[in-house]
Amino acid sequence: MKSFLQQNVSQDSLITLFSQAPVAMSLLIGEDFTIHSANPQILELWGKDHTVMGKSLFEVLPEIQSQGFVEILNNVYRNGEIFNGNRWPVFLEKYGVSQEHFFNFIYAPVYNDDREIIGVSIVATEITDQVISEKKLKDSEHRFESLIKKSDYSIAIYRTEELFIEFANEPMFKTWGKDASVIGMKLEDALPELEGQPFIGILKDIFRTGETYSAKEDQVELVVDGILQTFYYNFSYKPLKNPDGEVYAILNMAVNVTDIVIARKEVQESEKKLRDLADSMPQFVWTCDHDGQITYMNESWYRYTGSKQNQDQTQLVKAMMRPETVEKVDRVWEECVRTSSPFVMEYELEDPKQKGNYRWFLGRAVPNFGENGEVKQWTGTFTDINEVKQLETQKDNFLGIASHELKTPLTSLKLYTQFIKTNLQKAGDHKNAEVVKRMDGQIDRLTELINELLDVTKIHKGQIQLNESYFDFDKLVDEVVEEQQMTSRHKMIVSKAKVGEVFADRHRISQVMANLISNAIKYSPDADEVHISSSSEGDRARFCVRDFGIGIPADKQSKVFDQYYRVSESKTHTFPGLGLGLYISSEIIKRAGGEISVSSVEGEGSDFCFRIPKK
Repeated sequence: MKSFLQQNVSQDSLITLFSQAPVAMSLLIGEDFTIHSANPQILELWGKDHTVMGKSLFEVLPEIQSQGFVEILNNVYRNGEIFNGNRWPVFLEKYGVSQEHFFNFIYAPVYNDDREIIGVSIVATEITDQVISEKKLKDSEHRFESLIKKSDYSIAIYRTEELFIEFANEPMFKTWGKDASVIGMKLEDALPELEGQPFIGILKDIFRTGETYSAKEDQVELVVDGILQTFYYNFSYKPLKNPDGEVYAILNMAVNVTDIVIARKEVQESEKKLRDLADSMPQFVWTCDHDGQITYMNESWYRYTGSKQNQDQTQLVKAMMRPETVEKVDRVWEECVRTSSPFVMEYELEDPKQKGNYRWFLGRAVPNFGENGEVKQWTGTFTDINEVKQLETQKDNFLGIASHELKTPLTSLKLYTQFIKTNLQKAGDHKNAEVVKRMDGQIDRLTELINELLDVTKIHKGQIQLNESYFDFDKLVDEVVEEQQMTSRHKMIVSKAKVGEVFADRHRISQVMANLISNAIKYSPDADEVHISSSSEGDRARFCVRDFGIGIPADKQSKVFDQYYRVSESKTHTFPGLGLGLYISSEIIKRAGGEISVSSVEGEGSDFCFRIPKK
């Protein structure tokens, strides 16, 4: 071979081959490993140029002495052993920067004609980019595997059409009710309960179709804790493909939604029961959204109206209302929506079976709140109160007639008692005169009750009249206080700021003032004072009465202006009355364009105030 090379291959050809080889090559001569030759590839690998020729390798690359190369080269040179370096890490200082590089290389002994080792040949390939890429890939795979293992989702990988379980994380083991021993098993062997269920067939089809399969709230029967149980999952089967587009595995990701499905089914079942209950009720039960659009009506409503579920029930209800009340109902409803407060109102709806005839209904609705406090919907009822209203009308008519009939004999009794009292006083029979005086007071009290009943019937019929005129508000306060002080042991402390003239019904306003003061006296039996104040608030006149009596519980204060409501039902024997005074007072103030209010602390007293416009 040597003879052949000498005879047929020129030295220049060998040098050309050496310099243009696609790998890094160098020849080191002697014990100090002098660089005899080095092709451009190895010079680039070292980060040097041709000036390194004739210099020792360790002089050119001093940083490699501490990395084991002295021992390796000496062993090759002295013992003639070839050394293969595979993916060998080396720190090289190239262009002033020290970095780690990776190489595949061969150190081989070089012999002379006498078979003596005269040097070492180097053939090397830098694989730094490949090693770094592989490390990054491994790191990425490690992170991916770690992410999958730590994921809250149930994840598994099945290989080949036999569906061998290659990987599964802890949530998937928990889903199956298994442990890591199922890795490497066929899915159908690991979970024999899947037989008769569609999942194995779906997975095998994906190897043929290459298409992802996903499902929501799918039912699956699994043996967990030794018991066959029903679960619901959102899951996907995603094919994993090689560069040729062939499916080699399937990634299975699943989320257990059993609790959600069961909870929804329970809610649906509960809703069905509630709807069945609502449909069986004689009242009309309904719901509407936060904008007031009706979303549900019970069967009683459809039977009553003869309407269909596909009709706009919101418009139907408005069409059934007495036209002159629609605006008022809308105004009250809008205020309830604005304040998220319950809606309660009586109004008339046309009888579907008798056009032009109206029946009274009590409309009620309460807001249903979401988790964030927003109104999700309103639940309401329409209750037929037509018969009740008729009975109330009959009662009011009876009270009106009875009150009128009683007023005549009471007027006569009043005259007789005054006549008897005068004569007894003239005769000097003061003891019996005092008895008649008390009887006269009881007649006054009875007359007051009858007047209250008459006022109530007038209010219900809309017949209460206000005879408005200008009067001195401050003077009226003085007159009412003086009259009340004459019959009361309580000291009335008055605080007034000038109000001036007011345009209202003087008699009715004095009636309200007297009622508030007499109530303050009545409900503060253990106190000695009643505080009265009046003032001007812009274009409104304000009047307040403060007592130091029993007070009103917070949950009862909204009811004190209701008809027949008693401030303290447990003490009715102590505080007599029909519970009409505050109701009548509130109606008078409302009709005067004002408002009446109460502020109270139980056991400490109450503060009643009204405000009316001056003009």
